[in-house]
Amino acid sequence: MIIITGAEGFIGSCLITALNTAGYHDLILVDDFGMPIREDNLANKTYTKKVNRKELASWIDEHHQLVQFIFHIGARTDTTETDEAILKELNLNYSIMLWKKCVAYGLPIVYASSAATYGDGEFGYDDDETKLDLLQPLNLYGKSKNDFDKWAIAQPEKPFFWAGLKFFNVYGPNEYHKGRMASVVLHAFNQLQETGAVKLFKSHNPNYTDGGQLRDFIYVKDLTNVCLFLMHHRKNSGIYNLGSGQARTFKHLVEAIFTALNKEPNITYIDTPIDIRDKYQYFTEANMAKLKSIGYTEAFTSIEDGVRDYVSNYLVNHKRI
Repeated sequence: MIIITGAEGFIGSCLITALNTAGYHDLILVDDFGMPIREDNLANKTYTKKVNRKELASWIDEHHQLVQFIFHIGARTDTTETDEAILKELNLNYSIMLWKKCVAYGLPIVYASSAATYGDGEFGYDDDETKLDLLQPLNLYGKSKNDFDKWAIAQPEKPFFWAGLKFFNVYGPNEYHKGRMASVVLHAFNQLQETGAVKLFKSHNPNYTDGGQLRDFIYVKDLTNVCLFLMHHRKNSGIYNLGSGQARTFKHLVEAIFTALNKEPNITYIDTPIDIRDKYQYFTEANMAKLKSIGYTEAFTSIEDGVRDYVSNYLVNHKRI
């Protein structure tokens, strides 16, 4: 059995498809399962059982001898969340509970961290575990993820294999339910379909042009490939970046959407909302050397190819993976 938390969400549901495609069907899906808008993310997927998030601890106690691997993808992912208690409960304490179960029962685990832990990038984007205490996330979500990374590294008892993955800007199928937190690709596609144009944030930093803000965008299919690699690898435990390794501008990203739809770019710029302006990252780029050093050799999908696949095979027909 393989456990996937956050199973009904964006990345979790895509991971289920990747596992099914690779021949894994004895899956335990963990989530709240209380949002009808997400239910279609599990359509046509093969799994053994759904377990409510609040019941997972007791379920593992009862069935741990059948569990082969845990993918802990579930979290409170809203970067604008201001209730620190919610983030502590869902992103820190829940992860601590799973870690302790893995130690007690000898279970391997891959968990989702975040590039939000890097803050404004003052100390770079190297997945160097000795720098965790230096990082200053720009929001409480990033802080909650960094708090668990620091806690994990400090533990004298660790699972026999574990990996924390610092997800950068992930885009791809199955994010229809995410609202404001959905990728720029989905928002831009919807704008383009409705108005024929796309609005991007202006730059409020003199070092960047409007639309010239840089992000490391990673296609969700690349992310799930790395997860499966680590499930088979099961050595070299630690914290790893998971991005494409190449920063691209928002302008390039949106131009790729127009190209995928055979349309001429029509982009205008609006002010960045005040509530996120002082927490806005102008540059992120994952140093991927550490993951490559343990044997991961697959190439990462370019923006042009990833956006073309996402738009043409999913967004145009509102399909899921």
